[in-house]
Amino acid sequence: MEGHSGKLIFGKLGGVDVMAMQGRFHFYEGYSMKEVTFPVRVMYELGIKTLFVSNAAGGMNPSFKIGDLMIITDHINFFPEHPLRGKNFPTGPRFPDMHETYDQQMVRQADEIAREKGIKVQHGVYVGVQGPTFETPAEYKMYHILGGDAVGMSTVPEVIVAHHCGIKTFGISVITDLGGFDDPVEVSHEEVQEAANKAQPLMTEIMREMIKRS
Repeated sequence: MEGHSGKLIFGKLGGVDVMAMQGRFHFYEGYSMKEVTFPVRVMYELGIKTLFVSNAAGGMNPSFKIGDLMIITDHINFFPEHPLRGKNFPTGPRFPDMHETYDQQMVRQADEIAREKGIKVQHGVYVGVQGPTFETPAEYKMYHILGGDAVGMSTVPEVIVAHHCGIKTFGISVITDLGGFDDPVEVSHEEVQEAANKAQPLMTEIMREMIKRS
């Protein structure tokens, strides 16, 4: 998996039992949606109650800068296949309600922690797309017109399945590139990784404190 080491880690963080995925399966790599979301099913069976998700994303909001942290308040699903397509798993209803897919109480807690620690955070809607190409300038503009603030190639399938399982979800995007503005900016995978690596400690600090207070 490009940019991911693909490890599964078990341990304790702030006295709380945690399971961490260092990397994930992507739909663009050729995996089915069932394979992409299988780790979340495993988490559910292991009794996981809360899911923290993070990603690198392209920013479309004019107020965003590279390296910003965006707390995900909602998402728009542009994947060509739905992760709940097929026989319904008994973990949730056939037609799950999606009005609060990202837990608002956790969003408020993250805002409070960020203020305490002097960490700048943005809020926004994440657009999930198939990839693996980065977006054209016209696509960036379209997604922003439709209500998106950031766009990426992951997260949405896992979050949908977690929500279907009754797992509370909190998500953060690291804004690693910008698009849809008057001056198109070329982006490379290496630049995306560099921006993500710089912002990661701040994101980790927020999540670690949230887990401590849970």
